[in-house]
Amino acid sequence: MLTRFSFLLRPPSPAMASTISRAAATLSLERSPTTFSIPRSSFNLSPTRCTARFVIPSSSKSSLFGRRFHALCRDDGRRRLPRPMRIVSASNKEYRKMRGRPAKSKEKQLELSVSICIEEELPDDPEISSIAELLRLNVPMAMKLAFDRITDLNYKTRDTSIQDLGGFESIELSVLLCNDEFIRKLNKEWRDEDHATDVLSMSEHIPELNLPVLMLGDIVISMETAARQAEERGHTLIDEIRILMVHGLLHLLGFDHEISEDAEEEMEEEEEFVLKSLGWKEKGLIRSAYDAEMNENLHIENSNDKLSKDKKKEGSLRFYRPKFKYIFCDMDGTLLNSKSQVSLTNARALKEASSRGVKIVIATGKARPAAISVLQMVDLAGKDGIISEHTPGVFLQGLLVYGINGREIFKRNLDPNVCREAGHYSLEHKVPLVAFCQDRCLTLFNHPLVDTLHTVYHEPKAEIMPSVEHMVAAADIQKLIFFDTAEGIATNLRPYWSKATGDDANVVQAVPDMLEIVPFGTSKGSGVKLLLDHLGVSSKEIMAIGDGENDMEMLELASLGVALSNGSEKTKAVADVIGVSNDEDGVADAIYRYAF
Repeated sequence: MLTRFSFLLRPPSPAMASTISRAAATLSLERSPTTFSIPRSSFNLSPTRCTARFVIPSSSKSSLFGRRFHALCRDDGRRRLPRPMRIVSASNKEYRKMRGRPAKSKEKQLELSVSICIEEELPDDPEISSIAELLRLNVPMAMKLAFDRITDLNYKTRDTSIQDLGGFESIELSVLLCNDEFIRKLNKEWRDEDHATDVLSMSEHIPELNLPVLMLGDIVISMETAARQAEERGHTLIDEIRILMVHGLLHLLGFDHEISEDAEEEMEEEEEFVLKSLGWKEKGLIRSAYDAEMNENLHIENSNDKLSKDKKKEGSLRFYRPKFKYIFCDMDGTLLNSKSQVSLTNARALKEASSRGVKIVIATGKARPAAISVLQMVDLAGKDGIISEHTPGVFLQGLLVYGINGREIFKRNLDPNVCREAGHYSLEHKVPLVAFCQDRCLTLFNHPLVDTLHTVYHEPKAEIMPSVEHMVAAADIQKLIFFDTAEGIATNLRPYWSKATGDDANVVQAVPDMLEIVPFGTSKGSGVKLLLDHLGVSSKEIMAIGDGENDMEMLELASLGVALSNGSEKTKAVADVIGVSNDEDGVADAIYRYAF
């Protein structure tokens, strides 16, 4: 059962009394036992009841006392020498606690008091809860095996201050599952190392006190770093957590692989003995870290291997910290595949990124109703989606920009004279033309290509106007689109209208068979910049994904610009990286590879 609870600092050694008197007031913990017991004679494990206890200070400047500290492994797999500190401070947190049902003890036994805690900032995720439940059983098993070994064997390097377990009535240990930020703060406070690590072990054993209770200490494990290492090393997440737990436990029992080669060999052998004996992953943390470093060196010259390593797996983003606050994403040719559909893989990636706090902003040549219509099909529109009439967005190539609460903050219209000239050209050359007027589309005659704008691209169905003047007078026109074959646009339409518009309009192209005419001096990139200013967001905080020439400024503006491989050569030339195509779930690939 998961509950929230607070903590009370355990009594300190006399040498620390003066320091504790300066600590901030603490909170209390109601003890709810989650205990395992072992007979004193043989140490055979016999689960009876459970005790829960974990110690964390209640104020940002409260301290944990009398503990040895080990930073076992950096997040990049390289081991670092510890710097012992007497005092550590950490911000107050709330936790979820795993509790078990007590059972009656049949004989006087050595009691193993085990606490499994989940730091409150971790996602409320079934996999995390399941791992915590398994640890509630696994930790006492590992303790029992390790205790048997240190009683029966002699070691060259182990600190033997914990040796005669028969002299204790009970043994207390806690394991805390947390995120990178929490363990980073502990690492910074204890060792002045400002980075996340995988596991920290903090001993509370003070031999001089001669207490009946062996307060073994605390093991703190970062789920985020553990998840990354599990991917890199080919472990399951529970495999990695067990490996880290065993490593941390051995440190608390006096093993320290960092003091010498003999100590490393001794601890590595002990890790693998415990893991193998329990039927878990046989390779311990020391060997796994060494192998990972060797593999990285072998593959460092192979960019494809490195790129593959950087990509996260679907469903894993909850264990990664976002690199960007916002992702600006184009639609046609980017989020949409060649069938103008959002794949389920892309949809899941967007939902997962959004659930981790990343704001997804659509920046498209489409009208807002069209974007909402497309994304409704994959449950991405509406109140809990990434787009609605109440969310920010950039539409019609930046000519319509909506800000906080979906309020219109910018609109730019085409010169009516440009619209008239385009209308007459359309009628004279029988080239279909559509005028975009915010949430409406207008045209001058029926044509199959005009119909595809609605049936394929989900734009509002075009209304046929009786004349050019009626079209110009019906509403403010933000942009025009001519339809033709890719060859017809390249050889006829684009050269003609690039000259004809002069300083009154710009010609842009998002897809090969459409030519767009927009007001001079405007672009999707300028619309994105205007929205960022409105939101108070720096361009350093955004990632952008696109494919067309109309996306070039947006990709250049972003801290990371991703052009999909199906994009134009000009767009790919200005991008920071080139992703896979829109038909290969390019948006999802970019999110998993670069956004976390």
